[in-house]
Amino acid sequence: MKFLERAFMLVTGAVTAVVIIVMLDLRSHDYYFSDNADGTRKEVYNVKDRGYQRRTLNKLNASREQPEEQTNSLHSSQNSGQREEFLDISTAILKASQKVGLFAQLTSWSTPEEITLADLADIQLQLEDRDAWEKFEFGISNIQLYKQSSKAIRDVLKKMQDLEIVSIEQKEGGTQLKLIITFQDGGQALFKPMRFNRSQETLPDHFYFTDFERHNAEIAAFHLDRLLGFRRAVPVTGRKVNITRDLYSLAEGDLLKTFFISPAGNLCFHGKCSYYCDTSHAICGHPDMLEGSFAAFLPSKSLAPRKAWRNPWRRSYHKRKRAQWELDDQYCDLVKDVYPYNHGRRLLDIIDMAIFDFLMGNMDRHHYETFRAFGNDTFPIHLDHGRGFGKAHHDELTILAPLYQCCLVRKSTVTMLLSYNSGPLPLSSAMRRSLQEDPVSPVLLEPHLQ
Repeated sequence: MKFLERAFMLVTGAVTAVVIIVMLDLRSHDYYFSDNADGTRKEVYNVKDRGYQRRTLNKLNASREQPEEQTNSLHSSQNSGQREEFLDISTAILKASQKVGLFAQLTSWSTPEEITLADLADIQLQLEDRDAWEKFEFGISNIQLYKQSSKAIRDVLKKMQDLEIVSIEQKEGGTQLKLIITFQDGGQALFKPMRFNRSQETLPDHFYFTDFERHNAEIAAFHLDRLLGFRRAVPVTGRKVNITRDLYSLAEGDLLKTFFISPAGNLCFHGKCSYYCDTSHAICGHPDMLEGSFAAFLPSKSLAPRKAWRNPWRRSYHKRKRAQWELDDQYCDLVKDVYPYNHGRRLLDIIDMAIFDFLMGNMDRHHYETFRAFGNDTFPIHLDHGRGFGKAHHDELTILAPLYQCCLVRKSTVTMLLSYNSGPLPLSSAMRRSLQEDPVSPVLLEPHLQ
């Protein structure tokens, strides 16, 4: 299914929790407080009607099985610019905000203070005196990787696009080839090369865990994360490199041995990794020009240690086995009893991440990381999106399992989705406009955006 229709379906699914709240007359046990994505007031809707979950799923499945003439009618309506306004949902949110706001005043709830790595490091010098890389790193806070108006992010993107490459090495681990790039000013980025053109989608017989990684998915994911207001994905940009000058001349050891000239006269290499690192899956230039994504490095783990967490909705990564959450409709009840999901913002962050993954079709979310310095009351970092945007015409609804099994969503997230659905600028148009700024535009083909 196309990106615009996917966003419409997501809005429909996300607001079901709000509908139930209105039906239950906003009783106090149907909502509680937790952090918003931007650190503002914690207003959360919690629906405990398990039967409603099944009805929602049945409704979604039924919508995919409607008669062809009804489907065509729906598509023609959407293509004609007619969009569901969800006015009843907007009214429900306003009503809920008023009641929750009153409850917050009665309980003297306060907004958490934003604390950056610079604050924790007790840096005496002003960040203005540091370069763009350090401004980005020390500007990371407990609620976001960067501020909405961050000039440092624009500067980091510009550096990754323009600076001379002085060193490369293959990144250890992982299933596919990635290179650590060092620029002339000492900054570093993770390079994922272009394997095939944008029109090639996930192969029908490939599982999610054997799919190729797409460099343009990394670029698009950064823009999507920023447009959704999460700001939890590292800065990523596209760039074209000269393999002869920027890679081959700097390669050493085992990596250097994998370079060769193809029968077509193109310069190729494949490195060493678990999947697709052999001559038959080589990465080739045209004849030596190659496109790729450059992702800014996070602060070193000596400066800002990170903790890796297993995603509770992790897939089995097995061709026959299924994960527990795929077999148990009440799985969320188990998650809510386990630290750190039994209090604070973490479960809501996981649901935000599921919404983010659904919009790009990313099924490869097995772990996530947080900064140890901020404890557990902080956001999960959105990393590694190379397997997103693989199927423009397919919606993988199971990605939304945290949402429909927990019946839980942030008010700020629902409001954001509604603003794109009913506002003057649809999410697809916002993505199209944002991606035009990238040097390798068009980053996504139209079927992903329409």
